[in-house]
Amino acid sequence: MKKTIPMLAALAAFSSVAHAQSSVTLYGLLDTGIAFNSNAKGSQQYSLASGNLQGDRWGLRGTEDLGGGLAAIFRLEGGFAINNGTLGQGGDLFGRKAYVGLSSPYGTVTLGRQYDPLGDYVGSFESGNAEELVTATEWGSIYGAHPGDMDNFDNSYRINNSIKFASQSYGGITFGGMYSLGGKAGDFTEDQLFGVGAGYHNGSLSLGLVYEKAKDPNYSVFGTNPNANSSTSTSALNMSSPVYSGFASAGAWQVIAAGAAYRIGNATIGGTYSNVAFQNLGSEAGSGLNPNHLTGTASFNIGELNFAYLVTPALQLGVAYTYTRGDSVGSISGATYNQVNLAANYFLSKRTDLYVVGIYEHASGEDSTGKQAVAAITNLSNSSTDKQAAVIVGIRHRF
Repeated sequence: MKKTIPMLAALAAFSSVAHAQSSVTLYGLLDTGIAFNSNAKGSQQYSLASGNLQGDRWGLRGTEDLGGGLAAIFRLEGGFAINNGTLGQGGDLFGRKAYVGLSSPYGTVTLGRQYDPLGDYVGSFESGNAEELVTATEWGSIYGAHPGDMDNFDNSYRINNSIKFASQSYGGITFGGMYSLGGKAGDFTEDQLFGVGAGYHNGSLSLGLVYEKAKDPNYSVFGTNPNANSSTSTSALNMSSPVYSGFASAGAWQVIAAGAAYRIGNATIGGTYSNVAFQNLGSEAGSGLNPNHLTGTASFNIGELNFAYLVTPALQLGVAYTYTRGDSVGSISGATYNQVNLAANYFLSKRTDLYVVGIYEHASGEDSTGKQAVAAITNLSNSSTDKQAAVIVGIRHRF
């Protein structure tokens, strides 16, 4: 008995130490409200919408201390719609994030389904970014993303089969990169993606810069959910927005992007620029991928300027203007999209807030399908005309 008591005490102490060296956290976010669409294919629409400011989610993240500054890390995060309980991201159980890796004093290496450098280093400066709310400029809701989220600043498109490196901060400078293996037998480069980015955060100033390129974007970027069409499908269109759906036959998707934000007292001024190019049009065969028999490159230039102000510690107001211009390609003259985002956010606590968001978009010219461009606010049914407005009122809670 005398030997048993010290042994039990030692085991309890060891258990306590082991527990202290590892941790697993359960977290989540619930966001729902009433959405009004002034023109949903010709009719007004009222709906109970979920994931408005940020997508509904639950997740697990964990770490294990391996010693010497090295740690094993993981994250599993699933999306869903609170209004009907269905899974998001096309039915993926962990469709938002699923990765495991190692963290060291120099940075982290992770493998799995992840966000790309565009969202990591530049997306946080866009008013519509719906991820971690890194800066005060992110309040415009998922509907406030750039048309069709073609530059992926809003993290609409996760990258499968990816290897990712993110550095630690060196005097406010961070950098990283991603490579995604296509996984196609007999072709090492099909569906591959690579990107590099860098950021700078020091006091009131934040900057970001990214270069990213993907082969076969209709599948490698816009078709990564389980309900998407594969490259062997006879109905292979995954790029659904009319803003760029006519360019689904592109052999490559290239984005060059930059962003910045500056805080002055309670005010934050931010902005982004991206050049999105759908290259080598006609390279992908498939039903309906190239209805206008286009060749060459279709390019878009997208600029945003935003402003957010904390009226009180509990009340934030924001306004943003986005200009999107598509260059002419083949017989298509290109379209222009002007969009304004407005928002007010009232925090009842650190975890719960109420919000109202208003969005207006005007389109002109010819869209990617060669038709008269219609307004197409991201994540809403397209308008039947060149104008569209939306208002969303809701509540968000984090746990």
